[in-house]
Amino acid sequence: MNALRKMTWVEFKLALREPVATFFTLVFPVLILFLFGSIYGNEPSEFLGGRGNVDNSVPGYIAMVIATTGMMSLPIGLATYRELGVLRRYRATPLRPQTLLGARVIVHTIISVIGSAVLITAGVLVYDMVLPANIPAVVLAFLLGNVGFLAVGFLLASVLPNANTATAVGMALLYPMLFLSGAGLPREILPDNLVKFGNFLPLTHVVDLLKDVWYSNTWNMTAIAVIVGMTLVAGVLSVRTFRWE
Repeated sequence: MNALRKMTWVEFKLALREPVATFFTLVFPVLILFLFGSIYGNEPSEFLGGRGNVDNSVPGYIAMVIATTGMMSLPIGLATYRELGVLRRYRATPLRPQTLLGARVIVHTIISVIGSAVLITAGVLVYDMVLPANIPAVVLAFLLGNVGFLAVGFLLASVLPNANTATAVGMALLYPMLFLSGAGLPREILPDNLVKFGNFLPLTHVVDLLKDVWYSNTWNMTAIAVIVGMTLVAGVLSVRTFRWE
């Protein structure tokens, strides 16, 4: 436990020193919030089911933070470690693999929590955003989506050889999902064919899960099934394919 605590602290400080990852997880979602908030405000709209633009968007932005952490920060960091030989050196020490990987899970979860907390705080203070009635349920939904995308991140880190490849693949997978899942833009404005295509994206189900719990305190069982299945498949494959060098 002491080793895990120390490793987590070291990994947390190193993660915050990565400017690209820090920007896209902690700063970029807030900039998007302020951009669209300044354009559309947060007045209730029938087009958005009686919700304001900020009220409708923040759960999606939280899903954006989860996905960015899982598909960019985590695989790029581990791929960099492998490329520089850090993982090989760790393997030669008494440090157990579970300690390093556990520290990574904790660190990226903390970063996602910080990014989400900043979004919620900005939404409440600047746009008088309505908070969910059942906050513990939202936290549970957040953790479920977070674990799912961290599992995907570990899978990407297992099969991608270096940081450049991890960056390219992560961006190629992530950015279409941001635009088609409701994480970056409301799905209400998308054409029907793109909405149907977005139904097959895992991030869509994280957005749906968060929004259903946030707005109506109901659990979307389809979304839960997809996220749990994604977590199990990605987790098993990453264990089988993970390479230390």
